[in-house]
Amino acid sequence: MADVRTLPDAETAPEAPPSPTHATIRREDYRPPDWLVPEIALNFTLGIERTRVQSKLSVMRNPAASGGALLRLNGDDLKPLGVWVDGQTSDAWEMDGGDLVVTLDGDAHEVAIETEINPAANSKLMGLYASNGMLCTQCEAEGFRRITFFPDRPDVLSKYRVRMEADEAKFPILLTNGNPIATGKLDGGLHWAEWEDPFPKPSYLFALVAGDLKANRDSFTTMSGRKVDLAIWVREADLPKTQHAMGSLKASMDWDERVYGREYDLDLFNIVAVSDFNMGAMENKGLNIFNSAYVLADPDTATDVDFDNISRVVAHEYFHNWSGDRVTCRDWFQLSLKEGFTVFRDQGFSADMGSAAVKRIEDVRILRMVQFPEDSGPLAHPVRPDSYIEISNFYTATVYNKGAELIRMFRTVLGPEKFRAGTDLYFERHDGQAATCDDFVKSLEDASGVDLSAFKIWYSQAGTPQIGARLDYDPDAGTATLLLDQRVAPTPGQPSKQTMPIPLRTALIGEESGTEIAPEQLVMVDGLSREVQFEGLKEAPLLSINRGFSAPVVIHGSRRDGELERLAQTDTDPFARYEAMQELAFTALLDGARGEQPDFEPLIRAVRNTLQSNELDPAFKAEAILLPQEAVVAERLEVVDPDAIHAAREQLRAALGMALFDELSKAQSAVSGSGADLSPLAKGTRRLRTVSLGLIAGGNPAEGARLAKAQFDAADNMTDRQGALGILVSLDGPERADALKAFHDRFENDPLVIDKWFALQAAAQRPGTLDEVERLASHPAFTIQNPNRLRALGGSFGANHWVFNDASGRGYRFLADLVIAADKINPQIAARLVPPLGRWRRFEPKRSELMREQLERVANSRGLSRDVYEQASKSLV
Repeated sequence: MADVRTLPDAETAPEAPPSPTHATIRREDYRPPDWLVPEIALNFTLGIERTRVQSKLSVMRNPAASGGALLRLNGDDLKPLGVWVDGQTSDAWEMDGGDLVVTLDGDAHEVAIETEINPAANSKLMGLYASNGMLCTQCEAEGFRRITFFPDRPDVLSKYRVRMEADEAKFPILLTNGNPIATGKLDGGLHWAEWEDPFPKPSYLFALVAGDLKANRDSFTTMSGRKVDLAIWVREADLPKTQHAMGSLKASMDWDERVYGREYDLDLFNIVAVSDFNMGAMENKGLNIFNSAYVLADPDTATDVDFDNISRVVAHEYFHNWSGDRVTCRDWFQLSLKEGFTVFRDQGFSADMGSAAVKRIEDVRILRMVQFPEDSGPLAHPVRPDSYIEISNFYTATVYNKGAELIRMFRTVLGPEKFRAGTDLYFERHDGQAATCDDFVKSLEDASGVDLSAFKIWYSQAGTPQIGARLDYDPDAGTATLLLDQRVAPTPGQPSKQTMPIPLRTALIGEESGTEIAPEQLVMVDGLSREVQFEGLKEAPLLSINRGFSAPVVIHGSRRDGELERLAQTDTDPFARYEAMQELAFTALLDGARGEQPDFEPLIRAVRNTLQSNELDPAFKAEAILLPQEAVVAERLEVVDPDAIHAAREQLRAALGMALFDELSKAQSAVSGSGADLSPLAKGTRRLRTVSLGLIAGGNPAEGARLAKAQFDAADNMTDRQGALGILVSLDGPERADALKAFHDRFENDPLVIDKWFALQAAAQRPGTLDEVERLASHPAFTIQNPNRLRALGGSFGANHWVFNDASGRGYRFLADLVIAADKINPQIAARLVPPLGRWRRFEPKRSELMREQLERVANSRGLSRDVYEQASKSLV
């Protein structure tokens, strides 16, 4: 077990040569595969430390390619035990790096290969690996090549037939893709199972699970009347925590039929929960493998956010059955074809299952916290990247979340009916194929008759557009003129930018009446500037722009005194109303961070009006009064001083907490009903309780600690308990230590809850947090082998803007140490810890230099993986 304590100190570490240059893969170099594999048969003899794999590939020359006689089969850390061609032992092969290259004459052959792997030694958690006594796989993006030699690329689609043989006592359950066709028993306590997947799929969608698991079983009847058997497989003790996931699965299947007309196609659908998993979940055809964090939940151990995330992720992976499985991506540069589209689909599902307004706010918050900084930093890349060294590094917020925003813009421009016609045509036209982003756009165009070619720039150009907006009002003429302009700042590799089509849902709100005096219209900014005229105005107008966040842009514009306050009170679009509140907060925060005297009164009045409103639901109130995170404030500053930002935010919290104590106390003491109540009202009430508690603690820390400890002690659910502890960890006093101990002692045997314990402390906003994080890295329960635990500590700490950016540079050193250690074990997870170090150019000079030094130390580490090398080297350019 690796331990941060054993890492060499920066001053004493030996000099290490830079890692060798890794090959760059470019989109422009794409060529069709020389050979296709219509069918593959796999025979597994399974064991934790020794698994034998026999593969039999039916290969045929691709008429669309012009390759020669060489069949290249990708491999990673594999050695062939034997190679056969058409049933005969072959010596017409050689190893080229990790790949097996076979020389073939003719147009069609049967190629068989035998390999042996050690799942227990697979700490990368890619390919076939062991997790707590069970075997499972993760093959996206390039993990199948760690199981057997194969043309491991998404445009090679095959029908799979799989036979698994194992010790029945150790592995009573044997699962893979498709439908089961036969089972049997063998001598010596062995048993076997054969499965067949009738739908061609790329190798990244292959899945296998073997272990001692129990199932929560149910069924779903499709719109054509077929019964589909459903099962969620977990360890027996976890069965009671699977009911919410099962309900979410059935709701997802129903929603996809109603909204997209997509029906499930196999006889059964399996989900398996795994405790060691690099991602959230994986959409393997018919056998979804999930990080246990997105399956297991009950009110005592999971928050309302956890329940919502489970519903979202279950829906996301199920929706992939069509947008990813039945229609997959031609190459990895097209990743957003399936991920951006499916994120958009799961956002729509979540909006329909709860509050559409609150869901939209949550989606935009993630975009601003994660994707906007990505777009303005050294790792900026288009939704469809042009090149990569390690494809795992492009499972990013840009590909997923900004990709979803691009799909949303298509729907906004086309309208729901034409958009649905376009997606129907896309699924019909490309079913069973590996498609491209251009294919998707073409389907939308052909079905709607609308030219969308201008929007393709969103696929190829990085950066967040900045929109200038000014509304000039002429009261005598009763007219107003909206002046808009756009610019996109240079990003790495793209110093010059083209203008982008930007659809802005826009309306005018009457300053006196609070009603729409100019109904909403879609304003398209498709050049450097745009002018829009409004006539017949009988009162002063307030500009409501980018309603519903119709485009992923930043709006800049001057506002008259009181304008934002009035919009926060009257705007008829919920998101625009929320946005006005946020802009009021930003005005105060930016003034404070720049050393100017902020005026808190406009925001105080707006928060009071929001809390006292009878027309707003609690969930919306909670989102509206929640202050922007410090990292988001930093994005609006040319030079970042974390101490100044933190001081400004704490000053604003204190002002709100003191001025609004009575209103906040009423919200904090509101009764939310049983902790098992997951209704929107109950969840919103709990959310508002904790947000209000945070502001109370800002104005009166002692009273905040008292109330938080009382909420913690009385909680009958994890939402209230974790919410209170999240306040206490940032306060000094006996309540903090008592609550942390009680939380740990109660849940020490529940890994997912102990992940929360680590994450809460790593996110604490107090001077002692850095010391605490360093101690936690040596805690007996901390391990860098488990991705969830590593993310809980390292990921949460890297996102703690003030503490991570401690002026001493200790935070940078700690994260660099963690990255270097984790890279030896699991490069994919290690690489995801690097981005906070890559923001060094934005900071004041002292921090900038300290951060760059640690990034260089990472980049110069001996034997660096492709994953971390790409992240670190690009961040230094």
